[in-house]
Parts: sequence; C-alpha cells; structure tokens
Amino acid sequence: MSLPLPEPLPHPVVDNHCHLDISRDDEPPLEVGEAIRLAAEVGVRRIVQVGCDLPGARWAVEAAQAHPSLVAGVALHPNEAPRLAATGELAGALAEIAELAADSHVRAVGETGLDYFRTAPEGRAAQVDSFRRHIELAGDLDRTLVIHDRDAHDDVLRVLDETGIPPRWVMHCFSGDAGFAQACLERGAYLSFAGTVTFKNAEPLREALRVTPLDRILVETDAPYLTPVPHRGRTNASYLVPLTLRSMAQTLEVDLADLCRAVDAATDQAFGGAWPVAA
Repeated sequence: MSLPLPEPLPHPVVDNHCHLDISRDDEPPLEVGEAIRLAAEVGVRRIVQVGCDLPGARWAVEAAQAHPSLVAGVALHPNEAPRLAATGELAGALAEIAELAADSHVRAVGETGLDYFRTAPEGRAAQVDSFRRHIELAGDLDRTLVIHDRDAHDDVLRVLDETGIPPRWVMHCFSGDAGFAQACLERGAYLSFAGTVTFKNAEPLREALRVTPLDRILVETDAPYLTPVPHRGRTNASYLVPLTLRSMAQTLEVDLADLCRAVDAATDQAFGGAWPVAA
C-alpha cells in the first residue's frame, strides 16, 4: 500500500539507488510499473535499480531491459562475499556479475564495498577481495562504481587508493561526517543522500551535505529502506524522494528547483550520461 504522494518536484530528478524487487517486513513491493508511475507523478522520472546478489542482479538487468526509465546496477553486496567464499562460490558469482555488467542496460557496478556492521572480522578478507574485483570491473567496463560503506570508512578509502579509483564513483547512502565527505570528494566521489538526512539525530550527515558542492550531490531512496521523515519506519519508494530533497534544500538554504536541476545534472554525469524515458 502506497503512502500519500508528496507535492511534485519543480524539476525531474533520478532516484539513483532503489531495490524495486525487495520486500520489507513481509509487505510485498509495489508492482514495478506502478512504482514507476507513482514516482513519475511527483517528478522522479528515472530510477537506478540495484541488484546486490545474483538473483537480484539478474532481475535488475531484466527490469531495465523492460522499462526505459530504469537502468541497472549489478554486484555482490559485501555481506554476500563471505557467505559465497565459505562455500567456494565467490569466484563463479563474480564471473556472472561481470557477464551481467556488460549488458548495455547496466550503468553501474554496485553496490559493492565493505560492511563491518554485519560481517565479523574473519569475513573481512573476502569482502576486500570482492570489493577489489568490483573496482577493477567498473574500470574495465567503464561503469560507475557504487559503494556500500558501513562502519568501514578508512578501509574503503584504503582499498580504493590501493586498487585504483575509477573515473566515476558514488558513495551510496552516504553515512559519514563532513571530514569523511571531504576525503571522498578529494578522490572524485559523488555523494548520494538518502532519507537518513531527514532524521532528527543526523546533524553530522547534514554537515557533510553542507560541505558537498551542488555538482556532486545525488539523491536516493535505498527503497524499501531508509524512509524519510515524516514516514520513517514505513516502506520507502521512489515517489518519496521529494520529501528528502525538500529537507536537503532547507539544510543547504538553496532554492528547491535549483537543487533539483543540480542533482539531475550530477546524476547524469555520475552514471555516464542521460538515458531516455518513455513519454
């Protein structure tokens, strides 16, 4: 069941990170066509559908092939890597991700990266190995690298520096403070802000937003998670992006239309150019 639609945005934007195939708390996801339609009604006319395991990556490519407003990102989530390594399946899974990433509907390799919140120390070597391979794949295929980083800021930057930073990379659901934002920006990152930036306890995240140039700011849902205020705790969807953007404009003290135009242009730059949508 969808929540009330927010007021439409004055300029179209992209939800640059969404999981249209994932359900939350046993609530089934919106039908894809309906999710796209509702988002378009409020000015979110394009979506990056992200698959972060093999079934999800296959689904993302198929969805992008079927819906012009979607493009795909494919990868193994960092929490997948230790599980696959333990069963001897990591190399084969990475090979299939490489095959999927070569599809013309795929714009991103991600979400990959490091997650020290859910993975114990003994699983971190597999995460690093998987992360390095995804970084190399993004460079080889000229895809945008999309990074998941949870409680691993320093090691994410270390692995990037050691492996070689690709021309385009996005910090998905940016979760650091202003200092970490500066470190990412110095390396050419685009910083993507989700509904967490609207939370009352997220002032360090808003400080990070304030130090980010407009041409490096992206917006996302990470739907069905990270729903913005005032619907925190409910199921997220791309049609709620306007709530996040209005909060961001207030934080930055900029005109909402100007922010939307900047985010839209930055997203095209971050993902290798605009893609057409259905009329």
